[in-house]
This record gives sequence, structure tokens and C-alpha cells, in this order.
Amino acid sequence: MTHYLETAITAARAAGALLREHYESELTVDEMLAHDIKLQMDVRSQDLITQILLERHPDHAIYGEEGVAGDAGSAFHWIVDPIDGTVNYFFGIPHFCVSIALREGEEITHGVIYDPMLDELFAVGPGSGPTRNGKPIRASRRSSWEEAVITVGFSKTNEAIDIGLERYRRIAHRVRKTRMLGSAALGMAYIACGRLDAYFEEAVSLWDIAAGELLVRRAGGSVQRFAKAGSDKFGVISSNGLLPVEEMI
Repeated sequence: MTHYLETAITAARAAGALLREHYESELTVDEMLAHDIKLQMDVRSQDLITQILLERHPDHAIYGEEGVAGDAGSAFHWIVDPIDGTVNYFFGIPHFCVSIALREGEEITHGVIYDPMLDELFAVGPGSGPTRNGKPIRASRRSSWEEAVITVGFSKTNEAIDIGLERYRRIAHRVRKTRMLGSAALGMAYIACGRLDAYFEEAVSLWDIAAGELLVRRAGGSVQRFAKAGSDKFGVISSNGLLPVEEMI
């Protein structure tokens, strides 16, 4: 385990413990949006992660859902989603996680996704394969849509939702089952360990998928990102690497 991966795991577990402690408690809402919720707990989780990361690596930068910190000129960027699945967390649905990735220059080199409710930690770093709670994982070998279980995310704008619904209509009758789980990071972690076979979403942020993208690729899967014009968001199609995803583009 590299020093950076150990740091990310420590930060993810600490933030996860904070989220678990306050799960199903009275939560302070910073902003209630049409298709999203912003919680004070998002800020508290990222502040804790930032504190741990910068204590150990003060010359690094933090790029997170709740803002940036550290040395903006650094070649080392920690990409942080302090609660991926905030709406689930707010409504007491136990499917959410902490996601932390390290980007060195243009390359994402480390990724950690921690589900505090199941105590499942997905991790990947240079020179070693992806793991779940320390055990090696790999993507599934299912190669046809008829065998596949997929997850679909519906994004936060009406336009993205409409596009997502059209893609869902094209694929729903072909696959074995579909699931809408509410966490992009966990969806990709589930592809990496073979629980799911593909994930589609029309507009996500880098912090939603950075750690998951590395996990999927290193587990034998594939990830395609599509820049969205006029924004910093991406469309994403992720799979086990065997499904004919070009049919869904």
C-alpha cells in the first residue's frame, strides 16, 4: 500500500464514521433544489477529509464538491466527494459513500470508495489490483445485454433527465434487470467487483466518478467520458468491458 493510498483510506474511514454517527439524525439543509439537496453534513465531511489530507500532504490541492483548498498550483489534486448519494443519506436510505481520488498531473493514480453502512472499502493504487476490504476484485464476464444488470443515474437538469429517459427506454427491455441506486461512485465500485455490469448517466461531476473510474479500469472494465458543452460535467458510460456499449451511445 502506498503512502497516498493509506492517507485516502484514513480520510475516507474518518468521514464515513462521521456520516454513520449522524445517519437518521436531524440534518441541517443548506439548500433544497429541484433534483438535489445540499446538507451541512456534506461540508463537515469534506472539511474533515481536507484536514486529514493536508495535514499529511500540505503541498497538495483539494478539489471537492464543497470547494477547493490547499496549494492550487500543486501537481497533486485530491478529488473528493464527501457524500456521494446525499439524497439517499437525507432520506435515510443506507446507500451512500465517501469517494476520494488522487490525480497526479493528468493521471488519476489512486482511488478509494467507502460505504460506511456496509463497512465496505474499495481501493486501488499503482502497482496493485483493485480490492474490496483487502480482497482482489474484478469485473463480471457477462457479455450480452440479456445477461446484464445495469444501473442508471438521472441527473439534476430536466434536459439531462430527458436524455437519460430516452437511453433507459432503449435498453430497459433488453437487459435482465435495471437498478436506480443513487450513488455514481458505488455504482462504479459495483461494476468493479462484478455486482453490476454497466452504468449510464448524462451529467456527472468529476468527483462523482474519479475514484470509480480507476477502480473499473483496473478491474478489467471500461469507462467512456463525454464532456458536456458549456459546463464542467461529463456524460459517462461504464461497463465490465465486454458489453457492446457502443449500441447505447
